[in-house]
Amino acid sequence: MDENVVEEIRLHQETVAVESNSPLHLIREKELEISGRVLSAKRSADEIVANARKKAAEVVSTAESEGGAGAADEEKAILAEAQKEADRLRDAAHIEAAAIKEQVEARRDEATRLVLDAVTAI
Repeated sequence: MDENVVEEIRLHQETVAVESNSPLHLIREKELEISGRVLSAKRSADEIVANARKKAAEVVSTAESEGGAGAADEEKAILAEAQKEADRLRDAAHIEAAAIKEQVEARRDEATRLVLDAVTAI
C-alpha cells in the first residue's frame, strides 16, 4: 500500500513538473502535499500503535509477575494460619488428654475395687 502511495506521488510530481502554471498544476500540488501529510500521519499512527502495544505487553507482564508474587504471599499467609490452627488444636488435644488421664488415675482404685468385688462375689 505504501508503494502505491509513493508511486502516485511520483506520478503527481512528474505531472506537476510539466504543467507548472495551470490550475490543474495547483490542484495536483495540493493533492501531493495532502498525500504526503496522510502518509506521514499514517506512519506516525503506526508508530503510536506499536508503542502502545509494547507498553501494554509490559503492563501485562508486570501484572502477571506481581500477581504471581501476591499469590505466593497469600499462599504463605494461608499456610501460616493453618499451621497456627493445627498447633492450637494439638495443644487443646494434649490438655484434654491430660484431663482424661487424671480422671482415669483418680478412678482407677475405685474401678479396681469394683472389679475385685464383682469377681470375689461370684
